[in-house]
Amino acid sequence: MSKKDLYEVLGVDRSASAAELKSAYRKLAKQYHPDVNQGDEAAEKRFKEVTNAYDILKDEQQRAAYDQYGHAAFEGGQQGGGGFEGFGSMGDIFEEFFGGRRQGGGRQRQQRGNDLRTDVSISLEEAFTGVERKIKLNRNAPC
Repeated sequence: MSKKDLYEVLGVDRSASAAELKSAYRKLAKQYHPDVNQGDEAAEKRFKEVTNAYDILKDEQQRAAYDQYGHAAFEGGQQGGGGFEGFGSMGDIFEEFFGGRRQGGGRQRQQRGNDLRTDVSISLEEAFTGVERKIKLNRNAPC
């Protein structure tokens, strides 16, 4: 997203504690939140920038990788990564693992159909011993 220093984005020193990071993030997120600034694209961009900075700096491992390698820690194809090579952002990681399709490849998740449900009555004895029943479903839509 942005190549600005993440600490500058949040307005804190590199030595800021987790509590200071959280406080700075909350203040800025409240100020630039899209619900507060409806229709203001600059505020929305700033909100995303602030959120991205906090998402990285609040995690100790990601913060250490950023402190050591800067933005290169989170960019694919760059040397010195922090374990996130091949992904442009944390959002790309979630898309890759939990659905959606990354640009330039990746698997497309199959779309499931609607579940079908019907009630079938069986006796206690049939439940204990097992039973097979044929059921007829009336569906209005084709599969």
